[in-house]
Amino acid sequence: MVRPENDAPAKKCAPCYFILAYNNYSYYVCGMDQNVAYLTADIGRLFRKRLDCLARPNGLTGTQMRVLIYLNRFPGSNQVALAGYFEVEPITAGRMVDRMVSAGLVERRADPNDRRAWLVYATDKGRELLKELRGEFDANVKSALCGLDESERRTLENLLGQVRQNLLDQMEEPEVVNG
Repeated sequence: MVRPENDAPAKKCAPCYFILAYNNYSYYVCGMDQNVAYLTADIGRLFRKRLDCLARPNGLTGTQMRVLIYLNRFPGSNQVALAGYFEVEPITAGRMVDRMVSAGLVERRADPNDRRAWLVYATDKGRELLKELRGEFDANVKSALCGLDESERRTLENLLGQVRQNLLDQMEEPEVVNG
């Protein structure tokens, strides 16, 4: 047992009792709702759930919608980059792209630098769908930030940006973007 600097005996932690609760949207562990890692992960999950609800009436899954958003930001990404970003195996990303190609939302183009690889681009249909849903997506974000004034929103974005940068700086390998 490591002793503090003043050589006082270290305190023993009280036993932890976690209660799994359900709040109509998800299961959560009582007492963890103030932990920044839990909160940010849960907020991300809830945003993905809302995106899924937005995508479903348009014949998409939330993940397919996120692929379109990603390809809008990083056109010409390869499937390995998509797999890395979405934290899935490359074969899973390939199957997802296959379904989106069949739906006419994305297209594969040969990589001019690697004849074995394919680059993925959103089609006009995919970009148009994103454009149509942008207003609804922005309204969802605005609704989530209800109760925060503009200054608080900027502060929140800056703080979260700093946490993100701290985590990126601590990564052993740089994040792969665009292959």
